[in-house]
Order: sequence, then C-alpha cells, then structure tokens
Amino acid sequence: MKASTFKAIAITNEIDLNKIATHCGIPKKYTWEQPLILKGDLLRSILYKDVGEAQQVLVFSFGTVVFINHTNEHEITGMMKYLKTFEPEIDLHQLDRFADDYSLNIGDTESIELTDEFVVVPSYEEYYPELISTVLAKSVALEKIEEQLGKIQDSLESMIDRLERGKLSVGNKELARATAKIVRHEYNTLAYVMILDKPDLTWTSSSANEFYEKMLEFFELNDRYKVLKSKTDILYHIMDGFSSMSHSIRGLFVEWIIVILIVIEVILTLLSMAGILP
Repeated sequence: MKASTFKAIAITNEIDLNKIATHCGIPKKYTWEQPLILKGDLLRSILYKDVGEAQQVLVFSFGTVVFINHTNEHEITGMMKYLKTFEPEIDLHQLDRFADDYSLNIGDTESIELTDEFVVVPSYEEYYPELISTVLAKSVALEKIEEQLGKIQDSLESMIDRLERGKLSVGNKELARATAKIVRHEYNTLAYVMILDKPDLTWTSSSANEFYEKMLEFFELNDRYKVLKSKTDILYHIMDGFSSMSHSIRGLFVEWIIVILIVIEVILTLLSMAGILP
C-alpha cells in the first residue's frame, strides 16, 4: 500500500457542518467534535471530477479542512470555493497561511515511528486517516489562534505605552473591545478546537487511543494549549488592572467634583452672610 498524504488548512474560526450536510443530503446531525467526511460520489459531485477511493476531505467545525491524497491544487481550490458558499468570510487568497503537510507510510518496522513530516506504521489500520487528520487539524488551528493572540497582545501593548506616557484614562468602550477579543480567543481555543476532547474512535479501540496519544504528544498539542491558556490568563490579569485603574480614576474624579461643589456652596453661603450676595 502506497503512502497516504495529508494537507491541513485552517481557513476560518468556525464552519457550520450541518448546513453543508443538509446541502449534501446527509441526514446525520453533526456535533462539534465530529468531522464531516466527504468521499466517493459525494466528493465527485462537489469537485465535478472523478476521485479515487482513497481520496477524502475532512471538514472540522473549528474551521480546518484536511485533504487526504489530494495533490491537485485545483481540487483543493474547488473545495474551498464550495465551502465559501457556506462561510463567506473564507479568504481564498490566504489558503497556505496556516497549513501543514504530512504523510502516512507503511514500512518494515515493529513500532510506530513519528517525524515532523511523516509517520511510519507496521500495518494499515482504518482509524489512521481520521486520527491523523484530527491532530493535524487541531495543530494548524492552534497556529492560527497563536497569531490571533499575538495581535491581541499588540493592541494591549499600545494601551500600556499610553500609561507609560502618563495617560491614565482608558475608555469603557476600549476596555470592552479588548476584553471581548480575549474572551473570543479563549472561546475559540476551548470550545472549537477542543484540544482536551478525544475523537469517538479512541473510546472504542485501545490501539486507536494509543496512536492518538502518541500523535498528540509529538505535535505538543497539550503543551501548546497550556501556553495559550497561561497567556490568556495573563491578559485577563492585565485587563483587570486596566479596569481597576479606570474605575479608580473615575471615582477620584467624582470625589473631586463633590469637593468642588461643597467649596462653591460654602463660598456662596459666606458671601450671602456678608451681604455681598442677596
């Protein structure tokens, strides 16, 4: 059996699998942890060309698509154009921005051998394509999220620069927008990529679970998730500091207004008692 190739591309934050399934006439109701697998006649009808039995496309709800044994760029572009009809925000000019290539090889080995570019296994198992696709999909999705986190950090850095220049006030709208970006980032990481969730296959097969755990560890998904979570917690801590400072400044401003009003009232009373004011 020849090697199987995989190409994972992160194209957006979310893909509604049920809309695609309905359009394809698939009665199944998809949950977030299940990929939509397109192959055979269904894949032929989408790409308008003949495809081999080993060719598949796996679409994940967290915005990643994995192509198995598709080396033709026109096939990849054709599938992305099809998905864009359901998710208009997909940028067809940025398809290689968050992408990874991998391959599955059957070799003369007694154990599974993992590298950055391929995995070698003693014999083929039916669960290999889906599990490899799942790990690759999560890996490129994390890469996309890591860049988004960097942009959030850059925006907070500009607020810190203003503090260093002595500009202490931060508007409520600005705080709300910054906090919303952090919440959205964490939501994309926890709810959509679901690093901690395992595919259903791993619960029914111990060998599938062992292979998935090895792939997970090799791609350092859990470690990358922990780093993202730690950075997110730091961002929340920074936002708490901004919020507390902003509220303190507003409270101090109100207190000064009250003091000024009291002083004005005292002055008016004294002037009235002195007969200067009626």
